[in-house]
Amino acid sequence: MRATAEPVDGNKVKLSVEIDETEVDRVLDEAVRTLSRQARIPGFRPGKVPRRVLEARMGGAVALRAEALREALPDFYAQAVVDAELDVINTPEIDITAGEESGPVAFDALVEVRPLVGVPGYGGLLVTVPSPVVSDEDVDAQVDRLREQEGELVEVGRPARDKDNVTIDVHGNDQSGEEVVGVDDFVYEVGSGTVVAELDDHLRGSKPGDVLAFSATPAGGTAVDFKILVKDVKEKHLPEATDAWAEENSEFATVAELRADLHQRIGRVKIVQTQMALQESALGALVELVDEDEVPEVLVDQEVEQRVHDLGHRLEQQRINLDQFLAATGRSGEDLLAELRVDALRAVKADLALRAVAEAEELTVTPEELDVEIEAMAERMEVDPAQLRAQLDRAGRMAAVRSEQRKAKALTWLLDHVELVDEDGNPVSRDALRATPEAGEDESGGTTPEVVDEAEQVSASDEDAPGLAAGDGGDETDAEGDDEHEGES
Repeated sequence: MRATAEPVDGNKVKLSVEIDETEVDRVLDEAVRTLSRQARIPGFRPGKVPRRVLEARMGGAVALRAEALREALPDFYAQAVVDAELDVINTPEIDITAGEESGPVAFDALVEVRPLVGVPGYGGLLVTVPSPVVSDEDVDAQVDRLREQEGELVEVGRPARDKDNVTIDVHGNDQSGEEVVGVDDFVYEVGSGTVVAELDDHLRGSKPGDVLAFSATPAGGTAVDFKILVKDVKEKHLPEATDAWAEENSEFATVAELRADLHQRIGRVKIVQTQMALQESALGALVELVDEDEVPEVLVDQEVEQRVHDLGHRLEQQRINLDQFLAATGRSGEDLLAELRVDALRAVKADLALRAVAEAEELTVTPEELDVEIEAMAERMEVDPAQLRAQLDRAGRMAAVRSEQRKAKALTWLLDHVELVDEDGNPVSRDALRATPEAGEDESGGTTPEVVDEAEQVSASDEDAPGLAAGDGGDETDAEGDDEHEGES
């Protein structure tokens, strides 16, 4: 079999395939054997039906040949895609040009391939990230959070202001006059915004004995007429940060030791935050360079379909259906699809942009790197590396694995070459982002749970951070393959 590819309009390619007569005869023989086993003809046992009888039953030799070609063409096409190293993204339009009745077979396949998009200026991107530098104010804030745990509420004779704790009676009626809120002796922090925003506005400047009346609409509810009685106003007095306080409330003997430990812990959190922001912002800046007109709709449609499938699978695990999910989130199916399409478009742009950088920078994957990746994939999938490699080869997916590695290299290249500044425009040193905790160092010490909690929240919020695959997910390459046989772009 011989395959040649010729670019045509847009990102389409005309794939011309020639199949020798010996290969055609082979598939004809296979078709005859298969049909002979399947046929139920009086006087013949399964598998023993002669070819001439099958031809007669099917309407002649040409009809039998047509059936054999119909079964074999997808495999011939798939092999031709691999041989021509095409990265196909859509189903082909196949036209048999010769050999329908006899002799060698030739066919043309018009296929849409993944385009190489332009990313002008990718080498000079400026990215703003949070500063990894720990300031005295950062440490002060953490010390104050520790002091807050030992704070004492003291009644004051002045009007209430933010951060004060007020004791209030809260009552509210709906528009029919029925009481829907009734709480006495409720302790509330002014400025916290945990009830309705209007409550904070009225409490600021209030004094014990004041009666406040206003209307407000709680989130997701209807209008309520509130009546508030202010009973007392207290401010929190924090203990002084002395060595005695530090020894009593931490594992350290002095405030200086506590602050040094906080400085290290905050620094680790800031490094994680900055590293995550770097990848998110750098990839976002690269995505902005991709012209939406260069993005094939079929890729976006496929990405939306995959996201809908993934969402359905997650909902199934939680034992709820899509209708229940939409009702709980207050969205329609159209709203959900619109949201998914926005994310899908960004994901496809990221995929195409990273491929473009890999091509522009001539990033390659060595055989040794491919071996390491296959071994890692095999370990994750709990299969034998040789078995996985054979599956990938049979499915024509090895090029897709190399392509994912090239994109990973492109992302690394991008992160190493963007210019970094903090929110104030000051340069950020990459050396500061490479700092890591010392080996064996305790990450979850008992003195500063707030710092540790913040680091965990940062990690948890990264679930939708862009990855390397189309869809930003870096999904495992399907070892068994499918009808799409990707090539390396």
